Amino acid sequence: MTQTPNSSAPPEHTPAQGAPTMPSVPPQSPDDTSHTPTSTTPAAPAAPAAPTTPTTPPAEPRRTAFAEGFDQLRTAATTEPGRLRIIGAFLALLVVAFGSIAAWQMTERAAAADDVLNRSQPLTSDAADIYRSLADANTAAASGYLAGLQEKPAMREGYERDIRTAAAKLVTAAANSESGSTSANTIAELSRLLPEYKGLVETARANNRQGYPVGGAYLRAANEMMQQRMLPAAQKLHETENERLRADYADAKSFPWAAAGLGVLVLAALVWAQRRNYRRTNRVLNHGLVTATAAATVVLLWLAVGQVVARAGLNDSYDHGVRSLNVLHEARIASLTARSDENLTLVRRGADTRTLADDTVVDAYEWGYDKEIGDLAKALTRAADLADDTAGKKPVQDANGFMKIWKDRHDLARDDNDSGNYQAARDRVIGAAKEPTSVCFDNVDKALATALTHEQNEFRQAAGDGRDSLTGLPTGAAVLAVLGAAGAVLGIGRRLSEYR
Repeated sequence: MTQTPNSSAPPEHTPAQGAPTMPSVPPQSPDDTSHTPTSTTPAAPAAPAAPTTPTTPPAEPRRTAFAEGFDQLRTAATTEPGRLRIIGAFLALLVVAFGSIAAWQMTERAAAADDVLNRSQPLTSDAADIYRSLADANTAAASGYLAGLQEKPAMREGYERDIRTAAAKLVTAAANSESGSTSANTIAELSRLLPEYKGLVETARANNRQGYPVGGAYLRAANEMMQQRMLPAAQKLHETENERLRADYADAKSFPWAAAGLGVLVLAALVWAQRRNYRRTNRVLNHGLVTATAAATVVLLWLAVGQVVARAGLNDSYDHGVRSLNVLHEARIASLTARSDENLTLVRRGADTRTLADDTVVDAYEWGYDKEIGDLAKALTRAADLADDTAGKKPVQDANGFMKIWKDRHDLARDDNDSGNYQAARDRVIGAAKEPTSVCFDNVDKALATALTHEQNEFRQAAGDGRDSLTGLPTGAAVLAVLGAAGAVLGIGRRLSEYR
Protein backbone atom coordinates (compact mmCIF):
# COMPACT_ATOMS: atom_id res chain seq x y z
CA MET A 1 0.00 0.00 0.00
CA THR A 2 1.36 3.34 -0.99
CA GLN A 3 1.51 6.01 1.70
CA THR A 4 0.77 9.54 0.58
CA PRO A 5 2.14 12.56 2.21
CA ASN A 6 0.02 14.61 4.54
CA SER A 7 -1.23 17.59 2.63
CA SER A 8 -1.56 19.70 5.68
CA ALA A 9 2.17 19.41 6.58
CA PRO A 10 4.35 22.17 5.30
CA PRO A 11 6.42 21.22 2.37
CA GLU A 12 9.99 20.32 3.05
CA HIS A 13 12.40 22.99 1.73
CA THR A 14 15.44 21.54 0.12
CA PRO A 15 18.23 23.93 -0.70
CA ALA A 16 19.32 24.04 -4.18
CA GLN A 17 22.46 22.21 -5.04
CA GLY A 18 25.50 24.46 -4.62
CA ALA A 19 23.71 27.12 -2.54
CA PRO A 20 25.25 28.07 0.77
CA THR A 21 23.89 26.44 3.79
CA MET A 22 23.04 28.69 6.72
CA PRO A 23 24.18 27.51 10.06
CA SER A 24 21.50 26.19 12.27
CA VAL A 25 20.68 28.14 15.38
CA PRO A 26 19.73 26.09 18.36
CA PRO A 27 16.31 26.85 19.70
CA GLN A 28 16.06 28.97 22.80
CA SER A 29 13.77 28.62 25.65
CA PRO A 30 11.13 31.35 25.90
CA ASP A 31 12.14 31.87 29.47
CA ASP A 32 15.78 32.44 28.52
CA THR A 33 15.75 36.17 28.00
CA SER A 34 19.31 36.85 29.13
CA HIS A 35 20.75 35.51 25.91
CA THR A 36 18.28 36.97 23.53
CA PRO A 37 20.16 38.98 20.94
CA THR A 38 18.89 42.44 20.35
CA SER A 39 20.30 42.50 16.85
CA THR A 40 21.71 40.05 14.49
CA THR A 41 25.39 40.98 13.58
CA PRO A 42 27.99 38.75 12.02
CA ALA A 43 30.90 37.72 14.29
CA ALA A 44 34.25 39.51 13.68
CA PRO A 45 36.76 37.34 11.87
CA ALA A 46 39.59 35.99 14.06
CA ALA A 47 43.10 37.52 13.66
CA PRO A 48 45.31 35.50 11.40
CA ALA A 49 47.88 33.37 13.22
CA ALA A 50 51.52 34.40 13.00
CA PRO A 51 53.41 32.44 10.42
CA THR A 52 55.47 29.70 12.00
CA THR A 53 59.14 29.19 10.98
CA PRO A 54 59.90 25.61 10.31
CA THR A 55 62.44 24.30 12.87
CA THR A 56 65.71 22.87 11.46
CA PRO A 57 67.92 20.45 13.35
CA PRO A 58 71.16 22.04 14.81
CA ALA A 59 74.24 21.66 12.63
CA GLU A 60 76.86 19.24 13.83
CA PRO A 61 79.97 20.93 15.30
CA ARG A 62 82.79 21.33 12.85
CA ARG A 63 85.46 18.71 13.33
CA THR A 64 89.05 19.66 13.89
CA ALA A 65 91.77 18.83 11.42
CA PHE A 66 93.31 16.55 14.03
CA ALA A 67 90.10 14.55 14.40
CA GLU A 68 89.70 14.25 10.64
CA GLY A 69 93.31 13.19 10.27
CA PHE A 70 92.93 10.63 13.03
CA ASP A 71 89.88 9.17 11.31
CA GLN A 72 91.75 8.98 8.02
CA LEU A 73 94.66 7.33 9.80
CA ARG A 74 92.35 4.82 11.44
CA THR A 75 90.71 4.09 8.11
CA ALA A 76 94.09 3.66 6.42
CA ALA A 77 95.22 1.27 9.14
CA THR A 78 92.57 -1.20 8.08
CA THR A 79 94.48 -1.99 4.88
CA GLU A 80 97.98 -3.32 4.46
CA PRO A 81 99.15 -0.45 2.17
CA GLY A 82 97.83 2.02 4.71
CA ARG A 83 99.64 0.27 7.53
CA LEU A 84 102.85 0.28 5.54
CA ARG A 85 102.58 4.01 4.94
CA ILE A 86 102.08 4.61 8.66
CA ILE A 87 105.05 2.40 9.53
CA GLY A 88 107.26 4.16 6.99
CA ALA A 89 106.33 7.61 8.25
CA PHE A 90 106.84 6.54 11.87
CA LEU A 91 110.27 5.04 11.17
CA ALA A 92 111.42 8.08 9.19
CA LEU A 93 110.25 10.44 11.95
CA LEU A 94 111.94 8.35 14.64
CA VAL A 95 115.26 8.22 12.80
CA VAL A 96 115.22 11.97 12.14
CA ALA A 97 114.39 12.66 15.81
CA PHE A 98 117.27 10.43 16.89
CA GLY A 99 119.71 12.22 14.60
CA SER A 100 118.49 15.66 15.68
CA ILE A 101 118.78 14.94 19.40
CA ALA A 102 122.17 13.29 18.94
CA ALA A 103 123.45 16.27 16.94
CA TRP A 104 122.07 18.72 19.51
CA GLN A 105 123.51 16.97 22.56
CA MET A 106 126.89 16.36 21.00
CA THR A 107 127.09 19.98 19.83
CA GLU A 108 126.61 21.08 23.44
CA ARG A 109 129.29 18.70 24.69
CA ALA A 110 131.74 19.67 21.97
CA ALA A 111 131.19 23.34 22.79
CA ALA A 112 131.75 22.67 26.51
CA ALA A 113 134.95 20.74 25.75
CA ASP A 114 136.15 23.62 23.59
CA ASP A 115 135.36 26.06 26.43
CA VAL A 116 137.44 23.93 28.80
CA LEU A 117 140.39 24.10 26.43
CA ASN A 118 140.18 27.64 25.10
CA ARG A 119 138.14 29.64 27.60
CA SER A 120 137.60 28.37 31.14
CA GLN A 121 141.06 26.98 31.88
CA PRO A 122 142.93 29.91 30.29
CA LEU A 123 140.81 32.30 32.34
CA THR A 124 141.56 30.26 35.45
CA SER A 125 145.26 30.50 34.65
CA ASP A 126 144.90 34.23 34.05
CA ALA A 127 143.27 34.61 37.47
CA ALA A 128 146.17 32.69 39.01
CA ASP A 129 148.63 34.88 37.09
CA ILE A 130 146.89 37.99 38.45
CA TYR A 131 147.36 36.67 41.97
CA ARG A 132 150.97 35.70 41.30
CA SER A 133 151.80 39.03 39.65
CA LEU A 134 150.33 41.00 42.53
CA ALA A 135 152.15 38.90 45.12
CA ASP A 136 155.39 39.13 43.16
CA ALA A 137 155.02 42.90 42.80
CA ASN A 138 154.52 43.17 46.56
CA THR A 139 157.64 41.07 47.13
CA ALA A 140 159.67 43.16 44.68
CA ALA A 141 158.45 46.37 46.31
CA ALA A 142 159.61 45.17 49.73
CA SER A 143 162.94 44.01 48.30
CA GLY A 144 163.47 47.34 46.54
CA TYR A 145 162.66 49.29 49.67
CA LEU A 146 165.05 47.13 51.69
CA ALA A 147 167.83 47.70 49.13
CA GLY A 148 167.28 51.45 49.18
CA LEU A 149 169.85 53.26 47.08
CA GLN A 150 171.42 49.91 46.26
CA GLU A 151 168.30 48.74 44.42
CA LYS A 152 169.30 47.11 41.15
CA PRO A 153 167.59 48.04 37.86
CA ALA A 154 166.58 44.41 37.34
CA MET A 155 164.74 44.42 40.67
CA ARG A 156 162.90 47.59 39.74
CA GLU A 157 162.08 46.26 36.28
CA GLY A 158 160.67 43.08 37.84
CA TYR A 159 158.28 45.15 39.94
CA GLU A 160 157.12 47.20 36.96
CA ARG A 161 156.70 44.05 34.87
CA ASP A 162 154.50 42.47 37.52
CA ILE A 163 152.29 45.57 37.69
CA ARG A 164 151.93 45.61 33.89
CA THR A 165 151.16 41.89 33.81
CA ALA A 166 148.48 42.24 36.48
CA ALA A 167 146.89 45.18 34.64
CA ALA A 168 146.90 43.34 31.29
CA LYS A 169 145.44 40.17 32.80
CA LEU A 170 142.70 42.20 34.46
CA VAL A 171 141.76 43.69 31.09
CA THR A 172 141.61 40.21 29.52
CA ALA A 173 139.54 38.83 32.38
CA ALA A 174 137.14 41.79 32.20
CA ALA A 175 136.61 41.22 28.48
CA ASN A 176 135.67 37.58 29.09
CA SER A 177 133.45 38.06 32.14
CA GLU A 178 129.71 38.67 32.14
CA SER A 179 128.57 42.15 33.07
CA GLY A 180 127.28 42.31 36.63
CA SER A 181 128.70 38.91 37.58
CA THR A 182 130.79 38.21 40.65
CA SER A 183 133.93 38.00 38.55
CA ALA A 184 133.21 41.33 36.85
CA ASN A 185 132.74 43.06 40.21
CA THR A 186 135.94 41.54 41.59
CA ILE A 187 137.89 42.60 38.51
CA ALA A 188 136.54 46.14 38.80
CA GLU A 189 137.59 46.26 42.46
CA LEU A 190 141.13 45.09 41.64
CA SER A 191 141.38 47.56 38.77
CA ARG A 192 140.50 50.36 41.18
CA LEU A 193 142.90 49.25 43.92
CA LEU A 194 145.92 48.64 41.69
CA PRO A 195 146.72 52.35 41.04
CA GLU A 196 146.23 53.13 44.75
CA TYR A 197 148.66 50.40 45.71
CA LYS A 198 151.22 51.59 43.20
CA GLY A 199 150.90 55.14 44.55
CA LEU A 200 151.62 53.97 48.09
CA VAL A 201 154.68 52.03 46.94
CA GLU A 202 156.06 55.01 45.04
CA THR A 203 155.54 57.26 48.05
CA ALA A 204 157.32 54.77 50.29
CA ARG A 205 160.18 54.49 47.81
CA ALA A 206 160.58 58.25 47.48
CA ASN A 207 160.67 58.79 51.27
CA ASN A 208 163.09 55.92 51.71
CA ARG A 209 165.53 57.38 49.16
CA GLN A 210 165.51 60.65 51.08
CA GLY A 211 166.12 58.87 54.36
CA TYR A 212 162.70 59.55 55.86
CA PRO A 213 161.53 56.72 58.12
CA VAL A 214 157.92 57.49 57.24
CA GLY A 215 158.56 55.52 54.06
CA GLY A 216 158.24 52.33 56.10
CA ALA A 217 154.72 53.34 57.15
CA TYR A 218 153.70 53.83 53.51
CA LEU A 219 155.20 50.46 52.57
CA ARG A 220 153.32 48.84 55.45
CA ALA A 221 150.07 50.46 54.24
CA ALA A 222 150.74 49.17 50.72
CA ASN A 223 151.45 45.68 52.05
CA GLU A 224 148.26 45.67 54.14
CA MET A 225 146.22 46.75 51.11
CA MET A 226 147.78 43.93 49.13
CA GLN A 227 147.47 41.25 51.79
CA GLN A 228 144.05 42.14 53.16
CA ARG A 229 142.17 43.42 50.10
CA MET A 230 143.87 42.76 46.76
CA LEU A 231 145.16 39.23 47.22
CA PRO A 232 141.89 37.97 48.79
CA ALA A 233 140.01 39.52 45.85
CA ALA A 234 142.40 37.84 43.40
CA GLN A 235 141.93 34.55 45.26
CA LYS A 236 138.16 34.95 45.02
CA LEU A 237 138.46 35.58 41.28
CA HIS A 238 140.55 32.43 40.90
CA GLU A 239 138.00 30.36 42.84
CA THR A 240 135.11 31.73 40.76
CA GLU A 241 136.86 30.87 37.51
CA ASN A 242 137.68 27.42 38.90
CA GLU A 243 133.97 26.86 39.56
CA ARG A 244 133.17 27.80 35.98
CA LEU A 245 135.89 25.45 34.77
CA ARG A 246 134.39 22.58 36.79
CA ALA A 247 130.94 23.36 35.39
CA ASP A 248 132.29 23.21 31.83
CA TYR A 249 134.00 19.91 32.64
CA ALA A 250 130.70 18.51 33.96
CA ASP A 251 128.83 19.61 30.82
CA ALA A 252 131.46 18.18 28.50
CA LYS A 253 131.69 14.82 30.28
CA SER A 254 127.98 14.15 30.84
CA PHE A 255 126.76 11.17 28.81
CA PRO A 256 124.01 11.91 26.23
CA TRP A 257 121.44 9.54 27.70
CA ALA A 258 118.50 10.97 25.77
CA ALA A 259 120.18 10.41 22.40
CA ALA A 260 121.44 6.97 23.41
CA GLY A 261 118.02 5.86 24.64
CA LEU A 262 116.32 7.11 21.50
CA GLY A 263 118.95 5.34 19.39
CA VAL A 264 118.17 2.02 21.07
CA LEU A 265 114.47 2.64 20.43
CA VAL A 266 115.16 3.36 16.75
CA LEU A 267 117.10 0.13 16.33
CA ALA A 268 114.32 -1.84 18.04
CA ALA A 269 111.70 -0.27 15.76
CA LEU A 270 113.74 -1.02 12.63
CA VAL A 271 114.32 -4.63 13.67
CA TRP A 272 110.59 -5.02 14.32
CA ALA A 273 109.73 -3.57 10.89
CA GLN A 274 112.14 -5.93 9.14
CA ARG A 275 110.83 -8.93 11.07
CA ARG A 276 107.28 -7.96 10.15
CA ASN A 277 108.30 -7.63 6.52
CA TYR A 278 109.94 -11.06 6.61
CA ARG A 279 106.89 -12.74 8.11
CA ARG A 280 104.65 -11.37 5.36
CA THR A 281 106.93 -11.79 2.35
CA ASN A 282 109.53 -14.40 3.37
CA ARG A 283 112.19 -11.96 2.18
CA VAL A 284 115.09 -11.82 4.55
CA LEU A 285 116.43 -8.39 3.63
CA ASN A 286 114.86 -5.08 2.70
CA HIS A 287 117.65 -2.90 1.37
CA GLY A 288 116.09 0.36 2.52
CA LEU A 289 115.45 -0.83 6.06
CA VAL A 290 118.91 -2.40 6.25
CA THR A 291 120.41 0.97 5.23
CA ALA A 292 118.40 2.77 7.90
CA THR A 293 119.49 0.21 10.51
CA ALA A 294 123.15 0.55 9.54
CA ALA A 295 122.98 4.36 9.69
CA ALA A 296 121.35 4.33 13.12
CA THR A 297 123.88 1.78 14.39
CA VAL A 298 126.81 3.87 13.19
CA VAL A 299 125.43 7.00 14.88
CA LEU A 300 124.79 5.18 18.15
CA LEU A 301 128.25 3.57 18.23
CA TRP A 302 129.97 6.80 17.19
CA LEU A 303 128.11 8.68 19.89
CA ALA A 304 128.98 6.18 22.61
CA VAL A 305 132.63 5.66 21.64
CA GLY A 306 133.24 9.37 21.00
CA GLN A 307 131.80 10.36 24.35
CA VAL A 308 133.77 7.69 26.21
CA VAL A 309 137.04 8.77 24.56
CA ALA A 310 136.27 12.44 25.19
CA ARG A 311 135.49 11.72 28.82
CA ALA A 312 138.77 9.83 29.23
CA GLY A 313 140.76 12.68 27.69
CA LEU A 314 139.01 15.31 29.79
CA ASN A 315 139.50 13.28 32.97
CA ASP A 316 143.18 12.96 32.18
CA SER A 317 143.46 16.68 31.50
CA TYR A 318 141.88 17.41 34.88
CA ASP A 319 143.75 14.84 36.95
CA HIS A 320 147.19 15.47 35.44
CA GLY A 321 146.66 19.02 34.24
CA VAL A 322 144.21 21.18 36.16
CA ARG A 323 144.87 19.61 39.56
CA SER A 324 148.63 19.85 39.11
CA LEU A 325 148.34 23.44 37.89
CA ASN A 326 146.25 24.43 40.92
CA VAL A 327 148.73 22.89 43.35
CA LEU A 328 151.69 24.51 41.57
CA HIS A 329 149.96 27.88 41.66
CA GLU A 330 149.45 27.41 45.40
CA ALA A 331 153.13 26.58 45.80
CA ARG A 332 154.25 29.61 43.83
CA ILE A 333 151.97 31.94 45.78
CA ALA A 334 153.25 30.49 49.07
CA SER A 335 156.86 31.10 48.01
CA LEU A 336 156.06 34.69 46.97
CA THR A 337 154.28 35.40 50.24
CA ALA A 338 157.12 33.86 52.22
CA ARG A 339 159.62 36.07 50.40
CA SER A 340 157.51 39.16 51.06
CA ASP A 341 157.28 38.32 54.77
CA GLU A 342 161.02 37.70 54.89
CA ASN A 343 161.72 41.17 53.51
CA LEU A 344 159.13 42.90 55.71
CA THR A 345 160.68 41.27 58.78
CA LEU A 346 163.75 43.44 58.20
CA VAL A 347 161.78 46.49 57.04
CA ARG A 348 159.52 46.62 60.11
CA ARG A 349 162.22 45.42 62.59
CA GLY A 350 159.77 43.81 64.96
CA ALA A 351 157.27 46.68 64.95
CA ASP A 352 154.41 44.32 64.07
CA THR A 353 153.66 41.50 66.48
CA ARG A 354 151.21 38.63 66.67
CA THR A 355 149.81 36.92 69.75
CA LEU A 356 149.49 33.17 69.40
CA ALA A 357 146.92 30.90 71.02
CA ASP A 358 149.25 30.26 73.99
CA ASP A 359 149.62 34.05 74.50
CA THR A 360 153.11 33.99 73.03
CA VAL A 361 153.97 37.25 71.24
CA VAL A 362 155.99 36.83 68.04
CA ASP A 363 157.06 38.94 65.10
CA ALA A 364 154.11 38.94 62.68
CA TYR A 365 156.19 38.68 59.53
CA GLU A 366 158.58 36.07 60.91
CA TRP A 367 155.57 33.99 61.90
CA GLY A 368 154.09 34.53 58.44
CA TYR A 369 157.29 33.35 56.77
CA ASP A 370 157.30 30.10 58.75
CA LYS A 371 153.66 29.48 57.88
CA GLU A 372 154.13 30.11 54.15
CA ILE A 373 157.28 27.96 53.97
CA GLY A 374 155.30 25.14 55.58
CA ASP A 375 152.52 25.59 53.03
CA LEU A 376 155.12 25.59 50.26
CA ALA A 377 156.57 22.28 51.45
CA LYS A 378 153.11 20.65 51.56
CA ALA A 379 152.21 21.95 48.10
CA LEU A 380 155.46 20.65 46.61
CA THR A 381 154.82 17.21 48.09
CA ARG A 382 151.35 17.10 46.50
CA ALA A 383 152.70 18.39 43.19
CA ALA A 384 155.30 15.62 43.12
CA ASP A 385 152.59 13.03 43.73
CA LEU A 386 150.43 14.42 40.91
CA ALA A 387 153.26 14.59 38.37
CA ASP A 388 152.96 11.55 36.09
CA ASP A 389 156.30 11.71 34.26
CA THR A 390 159.93 12.61 34.82
CA ALA A 391 159.60 15.95 33.05
CA GLY A 392 156.92 16.94 35.55
CA LYS A 393 158.60 15.56 38.66
CA LYS A 394 162.10 16.97 38.15
CA PRO A 395 161.31 20.71 38.44
CA VAL A 396 159.17 20.03 41.51
CA GLN A 397 162.04 18.11 43.11
CA ASP A 398 164.41 20.95 42.20
CA ALA A 399 162.08 23.48 43.81
CA ASN A 400 161.94 21.37 46.94
CA GLY A 401 165.75 21.24 47.14
CA PHE A 402 166.06 25.01 46.67
CA MET A 403 163.39 25.57 49.34
CA LYS A 404 165.41 23.58 51.91
CA ILE A 405 168.51 25.65 51.18
CA TRP A 406 166.39 28.78 51.47
CA LYS A 407 165.20 27.75 54.92
CA ASP A 408 168.76 27.11 56.11
CA ARG A 409 169.99 30.49 54.90
CA HIS A 410 166.96 32.25 56.33
CA ASP A 411 167.74 30.75 59.74
CA LEU A 412 171.21 32.31 59.52
CA ALA A 413 169.70 35.68 58.66
CA ARG A 414 167.27 35.35 61.54
CA ASP A 415 170.09 34.62 63.97
CA ASP A 416 171.95 37.73 62.80
CA ASN A 417 168.85 39.86 63.14
CA ASP A 418 167.99 38.49 66.59
CA SER A 419 171.55 39.17 67.74
CA GLY A 420 171.31 42.78 66.61
CA ASN A 421 173.48 42.42 63.51
CA TYR A 422 170.93 44.00 61.17
CA GLN A 423 173.36 44.70 58.32
CA ALA A 424 174.51 41.08 58.15
CA ALA A 425 170.91 39.88 58.17
CA ARG A 426 170.07 42.35 55.41
CA ASP A 427 173.00 41.17 53.31
CA ARG A 428 171.93 37.53 53.68
CA VAL A 429 168.43 38.44 52.43
CA ILE A 430 168.81 40.94 49.58
CA GLY A 431 172.01 39.71 47.94
CA ALA A 432 175.09 41.43 49.34
CA ALA A 433 176.23 38.18 50.97
CA LYS A 434 177.79 35.33 49.03
CA GLU A 435 174.74 33.09 49.28
CA PRO A 436 171.66 35.28 49.83
CA THR A 437 168.17 33.95 50.25
CA SER A 438 167.09 35.95 47.19
CA VAL A 439 168.94 33.47 44.98
CA CYS A 440 167.12 30.56 46.61
CA PHE A 441 163.78 32.26 46.11
CA ASP A 442 164.59 32.96 42.46
CA ASN A 443 165.57 29.33 41.92
CA VAL A 444 162.33 28.09 43.54
CA ASP A 445 160.29 30.44 41.40
CA LYS A 446 162.05 29.41 38.17
CA ALA A 447 161.61 25.69 38.94
CA LEU A 448 157.90 26.21 39.64
CA ALA A 449 157.54 28.19 36.42
CA THR A 450 159.09 25.28 34.51
CA ALA A 451 156.73 22.81 36.19
CA LEU A 452 153.73 25.05 35.39
CA THR A 453 154.71 25.24 31.72
CA HIS A 454 155.02 21.45 31.52
CA GLU A 455 151.66 20.82 33.21
CA GLN A 456 149.99 23.44 31.04
CA ASN A 457 151.20 21.59 27.94
CA GLU A 458 150.01 18.30 29.43
CA PHE A 459 146.59 19.81 30.01
CA ARG A 460 146.30 21.20 26.49
CA GLN A 461 147.35 17.88 24.98
CA ALA A 462 144.86 15.79 26.97
CA ALA A 463 141.99 18.28 26.72
CA GLY A 464 142.64 18.71 23.00
CA ASP A 465 142.46 14.95 22.47
CA GLY A 466 139.18 14.83 24.36
CA ARG A 467 137.68 17.66 22.34
CA ASP A 468 138.93 16.27 19.03
CA SER A 469 137.16 12.96 19.65
CA LEU A 470 133.87 14.84 19.34
CA THR A 471 134.85 16.65 16.15
CA GLY A 472 132.44 15.97 13.30
CA LEU A 473 130.05 13.94 15.44
CA PRO A 474 127.13 16.43 15.40
CA THR A 475 127.33 16.87 11.62
CA GLY A 476 127.83 13.17 11.05
CA ALA A 477 124.84 12.30 13.21
CA ALA A 478 122.61 14.67 11.25
CA VAL A 479 123.77 13.40 7.84
CA LEU A 480 123.42 9.73 8.82
CA ALA A 481 119.98 10.41 10.27
CA VAL A 482 118.81 11.87 6.95
CA LEU A 483 120.29 8.86 5.15
CA GLY A 484 118.58 6.47 7.55
CA ALA A 485 115.21 8.22 7.17
CA ALA A 486 115.50 8.08 3.38
CA GLY A 487 116.37 4.37 3.56
CA ALA A 488 113.32 3.65 5.72
CA VAL A 489 111.01 5.51 3.33
CA LEU A 490 112.47 3.83 0.24
CA GLY A 491 112.33 0.41 1.87
CA ILE A 492 108.66 0.78 2.74
CA GLY A 493 108.01 2.35 -0.67
CA ARG A 494 109.38 -0.70 -2.45
CA ARG A 495 107.04 -2.87 -0.46
CA LEU A 496 104.12 -0.61 -1.36
CA SER A 497 104.92 -0.85 -5.05
CA GLU A 498 103.91 -4.51 -4.92
CA TYR A 499 100.30 -3.48 -4.32
CA ARG A 500 100.02 -1.33 -7.43
